[in-house]
Amino acid sequence: MLKVIPSGFRRVGHFTLEIAEGIGAVVVFLALTLRHSGTSFRRFSLTIREIFFSGVMSLIIILVSGLFVGMVLGLQGYETLQTYGSAESVGVLVALSLTRELGPVVSALLFASRAGSAITAEIGLMKATEQLSAMEMMAINPIARVVGPRFWGGVLSMPLLTAMFIAMGVFGGYLVAVVMIGVDPGAFWSQMDGRVDFGHDVINGMVKSSVFGLAICAIATYQGYAAEPTAEGVSGATTRTVVSSSLAILALDLVLTAFMLKG
Repeated sequence: MLKVIPSGFRRVGHFTLEIAEGIGAVVVFLALTLRHSGTSFRRFSLTIREIFFSGVMSLIIILVSGLFVGMVLGLQGYETLQTYGSAESVGVLVALSLTRELGPVVSALLFASRAGSAITAEIGLMKATEQLSAMEMMAINPIARVVGPRFWGGVLSMPLLTAMFIAMGVFGGYLVAVVMIGVDPGAFWSQMDGRVDFGHDVINGMVKSSVFGLAICAIATYQGYAAEPTAEGVSGATTRTVVSSSLAILALDLVLTAFMLKG
């Protein structure tokens, strides 16, 4: 029967099954992490340390990227809006683009590249050097002691980093539109204040960033924990974290945007 099926279809089916198996493994690992998360909150100092590692250490790239993204939005938005005589609305364009879409997505991609890969490499290296096995020998659950704090540190950091990215992006748009080009600052801020809704735009952006953070940290911790205990295995797990997290962010962004627009 298999000989009748073209080899191309077999490869597509095999690839689809691999994706489904990988998603299922991440979901099961996420459930185990949530089950053993009590240690992360009872010994919150462990989580605070990981918030510093994942969040504070990612702050520079988030702030600088947010500033440049906002400046580009201000420049491109002004060039487009002045054609229609609406150059004063550039603040609205910058703010809505950042809060609804670019802020959560770009900051999540940067977070996955910097913090997600570091989490995977750290856990993978602990596995390669048999530190996780040593914990099990001492009756210490590695998921509770190692995975949980890193998972929650990243999840709690992601919305805060997104908020800072958006704030710096708006400031970058202000620098270009008002300081450099000469748009009236009163019109810039008043139109932004009138059009950007906190309950719909800002909260939805924070919901997106929280979901992205959950997905990134689940993938990063799973890939590190499941990595082959070799240098090549840790390297491959780090690469898979960045690729899988990026694809997950874009797919989840589509789903969440569809639900939010419908709501």
